[in-house]
Formats: sequence, structure tokens, C-alpha cells
Amino acid sequence: MIERYTTAEMKSIWSEEARLQTWFAIELAQAKARMQMGFVPEDVVMRLYQQSGTIDWTKFSHRMQEHERELKHDVIAFLTTLEEFIGEDAKVLHFGMTSSDVVDTAFALSLQKSGRQILERLDVFEKALMYQAKKYQNTVCLGRTHGQAAEITTFGLKLLSYVAEVKRDKERLLRAIEEISHAKLSGAVGNYGNSDPQIEARVLSSLGLLVEPVSTQIVPRDRHAVFFNTLAVIGGCLERLAVEIRHLMRSEVGEAFEPFGSKQRGSSAMPHKKNPILTENVTGLARLLRSYAGAALEDQALWHERDISHSSVERVIGPDATTVLDFALVRMTSVIEGLVVDAERMRAHVDAVGEMIYSESVMLKLVEKGLERQIAYGYVQQAAFESRQEHKRFLYCLAAHLEIKKYLTHQDISDLMSHDHHLRHVQTIFDRR
Repeated sequence: MIERYTTAEMKSIWSEEARLQTWFAIELAQAKARMQMGFVPEDVVMRLYQQSGTIDWTKFSHRMQEHERELKHDVIAFLTTLEEFIGEDAKVLHFGMTSSDVVDTAFALSLQKSGRQILERLDVFEKALMYQAKKYQNTVCLGRTHGQAAEITTFGLKLLSYVAEVKRDKERLLRAIEEISHAKLSGAVGNYGNSDPQIEARVLSSLGLLVEPVSTQIVPRDRHAVFFNTLAVIGGCLERLAVEIRHLMRSEVGEAFEPFGSKQRGSSAMPHKKNPILTENVTGLARLLRSYAGAALEDQALWHERDISHSSVERVIGPDATTVLDFALVRMTSVIEGLVVDAERMRAHVDAVGEMIYSESVMLKLVEKGLERQIAYGYVQQAAFESRQEHKRFLYCLAAHLEIKKYLTHQDISDLMSHDHHLRHVQTIFDRR
């Protein structure tokens, strides 16, 4: 991922040095497990662990790249470089393993770490959302459907919807992390032809991973598809919120705004502009996440026990998808923490729509009085259209309607037009969040 969208935390997980250290840690863990089972001398393993702390991984990487240019195989280049750096003791490494035993296990560890990092971001994001939801729990605003005024709600309740979604996202991600935390050291075609399931179990347990019950040369890619699609679903949550804020920032709405710095500029041409650049950016990043999810789905079907058509995809989407989501979460958290809310503008829009937001209440009261629903609907709709076309109060149009006034008095209709009635269950919804 380009530096612009890279967090320090994700950079440290996906750096080249971190990758090589993880590969070596897997090799060391296998050597240790074989030592515990009596296949490798203890003094050799001890020396390997001591030497692991002396390797300059930047120099190692440069030398490995030289070998890879000639060998055209990254794991063989890695093992060749290890032999140069640590000498004869390297002969006990990679015994009975295939390249994917190392690569897939390391990939699982990196995705596991990345997933946990994203979980931490989700926790912070959820807290920021919950703070603002409580703050604006009783701030009345228009609910809109199809971009049109519907009925009243509260801004806090709108935000609470995202709190609930983030909670679900955290549960999904926990499951996806468990899904991806499987690995294998089962050899060239997954049947332990030159390895031992006991060694695999020891190694993976020491690394905090689970054994893939039935592998081929690789871990099946349905696990990865679940993980990357979960990231995309979380991105969809962020985009849903981003789009909402973008709409509320529109000039004709102006109800809520991204934070805008004192020295910030909105447009190179128009000094009056405050563009929703942060949330627009998150919308774009969510599109990337969906594309990465699609690529992961394409990786499921490989030839026989394995080909490498998935490899090039994962080298890109592994670091990119996790880094993009991590960055997007940081960005959206800052947006929510600095959100500027214009409660007066919200109330003004409610007042501008006027009494029509109570149309359903009037219709239902007519049904209670004995009218068929569709007939009641038609009467109220006629009054609403008359109110709009003739710029009359909806209340007066209802009260003057020849059929409606047979069932409801002016006072009956007036009593139905209450904010309290519509918002009486808001606290109930907050209590069950």
C-alpha cells in the first residue's frame, strides 16, 4: 500500500523484514519441535536461536533478493541466504517441509496480527460512535427514505445504528480471525509423506495457530475468502456512515459536517467550500476493499493440490486490504470524534416539512375508527397533496376533508401531531443496544 494510506502499525506487520523474521521463526519452531522429539541435537537448536538475534534483516533481504534473481524461487533464496548467514547449523531447517508450509503459515500469522489490529481500531471507533449517539440521543431530526422527508427520528438514534453494526462487525472479524488462524506443515501434497503430524501440531501450537485438518500443498483458500470478505463488509459499514455524512454536508441540508481545520482549504478555486474529502476518501477505500474481496474469491479454485495463481494476488491484497481498512477506521474515528452537528438546522428542516410527518398517525387513527386501510390512506394522501399544492397547513387540509372529519375532529388530529409520540421508544432502543 502507498505511504499515504499506511499506518505505522500495519507497516510493521507487513514489512519485508517482518516477513523474513516470521519465516525464520517458523523454521526455528520446527527445529525445536524436532529436537523435542529427539531428531535434532539440542545444542544446534540453541545456537540457531542465539544466531536469530544477530541477523541484520535489511542486509539479509538484500542478499536474498540477489539469490532470488538467479534462483527464481523466494523460499529457496531464503534458505540459501540462511545458510550463508548462520552456517552449517542451517542443515536442520526446513526438514520435510515444502515452501507453502512456510509461506502459508507466515501469511496466517500476518493476517492474524492484522485482524487483531483492526479489532482494536473497531473498539475505539465504537466508543467514539457511542459517545456521539448518547450526546445526540434526543436531538430531533428528519428521518429520510428515498432522499425524501419521512418521519422524525433523533440524530443519536441514527448514530446508534452504526454502533450496532460495528458490534456485529467485531463478531464477524473474530470469527474470520479464527478462520484464518489455520496453517499446515504437512509437506508437498498435504499427506505428511516426509513429515510428522506431531511436529506440525507442536509448531503451530507454539505459534498460536490451529492445524488445518485436511490440507493439500496449501491451506484451502475458502478461509482467506472469508477473511477478506469480512474486511469488505466492515468497509461497507464505514462507507454507509461516510455516505450519510456526505449527504448531511450538502449545502441544501447542512445538518452535520466533517471536522475542518482552521488552516484547511476546501477548494483551490472557491474559498467558500468545505468539501467532504475525508468521507469521500473512505468511500473510495471501501471500493478497494470490495475489489480485494472479489480477488480472494477468485483464489479459491486452484489446480489439483495447488498452483501459484493465488500467490501474486495475496502478495498484494494481504497487506493492502488490511492496511486500507486500518487507515479507513482511523480516518472515520477522527471524523466522528470531530463531527460538527447543527441541531438548529435539523429542527428547521423538521419544521419546514411540518405536519406531514404525522400522516401515518392520522391514517392509523382512521383505521382504528373503522375505515379500511387503503381508503384511509387515500384520504390522507389527498389532504397531503392539497397541502403541498395549495401551500396550506396539513392539519387544516385534514380537518376540512369531507370524509376524514366524519371520523376525526380538529382536536383529534391536532393531538396526533406530537414529537413525543413518535420518539417515545428511543430510550428503549438505546437500552437494548
